[in-house]
Amino acid sequence: MTYKDWYDEHAKKHKKIVDKISDKTTDEIIEYFRFENMVKSEPEFCPLYKENTKCHDTEELNCYFCGCPNFIVGEFKSYCDINSKDGGSIEYDGYTHQDCSKCTVPHKEDYIKRYFSLDWTSVMDRSIER
Repeated sequence: MTYKDWYDEHAKKHKKIVDKISDKTTDEIIEYFRFENMVKSEPEFCPLYKENTKCHDTEELNCYFCGCPNFIVGEFKSYCDINSKDGGSIEYDGYTHQDCSKCTVPHKEDYIKRYFSLDWTSVMDRSIER
């Protein structure tokens, strides 16, 4: 699966959840996307939920910006648009890939509130170079 394929599929899942809870306030929507709630309420949203496993080792994890708007995918590399101090890179088959495993920036609720949109793609669209 390419990143673009994942992105398109994930956007549909995200929209379905947001549409379901669209009567809630912004804060309530953000709270809904907390890892602990998503594992119980939306087990199909992420394959890691089935094992109650987080993608990042952090106590508080919010899944609203899964995919990260700062993760940019180009033709031959991926990189962090904000050059997070907790990010890194991996060389594989002659390509440079961003390693976001230690970065929690987009999973913090203050970050999500700052860039919040009911339309996940409006924030995430820049992550794929076209």
